[in-house]
Amino acid sequence: MPAASDHADVTVVIPCFNYGRFLPEALDSLRAQDGGSPRILVVDDGSTDDATHAVLESLSADVDVMRQSNAGPSAARNAGFRAATTPLLLALDADDMLAPGALSALKEGLRSDPSAGFSYGVMQFFGAWSGKLTMPDWDPYGLLYRHTIGASALTRRELLDDVGGFDPEIRGFEDWELWLHALAKGWHGVRVPAVTILYRQQEDATNFTSARREYRRWYGVIRAKHADLYARRSELARESKLGLLGRGIYRFYWGPRPVPAALEQRLYNALWGRRAQ
Repeated sequence: MPAASDHADVTVVIPCFNYGRFLPEALDSLRAQDGGSPRILVVDDGSTDDATHAVLESLSADVDVMRQSNAGPSAARNAGFRAATTPLLLALDADDMLAPGALSALKEGLRSDPSAGFSYGVMQFFGAWSGKLTMPDWDPYGLLYRHTIGASALTRRELLDDVGGFDPEIRGFEDWELWLHALAKGWHGVRVPAVTILYRQQEDATNFTSARREYRRWYGVIRAKHADLYARRSELARESKLGLLGRGIYRFYWGPRPVPAALEQRLYNALWGRRAQ
């Protein structure tokens, strides 16, 4: 990382398990940030393929590498956060990229709301899907029932210290659980109106039938873990900008997601366009 970088106060932690083929693109997206590269820390989560080992061995001096036995992405992110020394942290999956100007936009979000614990932006798909996914502004009531914030949010270290990072026992929607945990601790976030994350949708990544089962399973686990927070929904409703109808949609539609998986899959394909097989 150049000494003059405007982003020397940010560490981007990249967990990597057998994703060496994607890693160079992720790293290039960090080096290309306006104002300079952040600090970069790749956590090898027990990769087993030779190609990933070769990529990790070839990384230049601007990338720090940690190695651990395979423990999952949450544990890898947490290990990177603990090792980092900067006041701002961001997790980036090895097959994704930061959009040009993402760090500047996310920092501006934190500057606009100094009490916010994290900032997040708009997601743009590439790979099997294309198009943008713009989630709503921060809303504490909405967050109870809808997964509106991904893992790649620019986060103050104090927040991660307060919640203990990602819960390694939550192996589905662990980013949703992280932000709910932050909400339970009194933190809030801010959305910026810029594309900040380029999300790779792989061809075989989404089987909606099994994904729906996993969603309902982990939604139940998350609600049970944060039962005290969900019991405060009336309080959080008073802080919400959704209105009565909006809150009803979130609670009774987004929470249980009653639409059949096959129909939801057709809808998403229509919105973001799956490429010809």
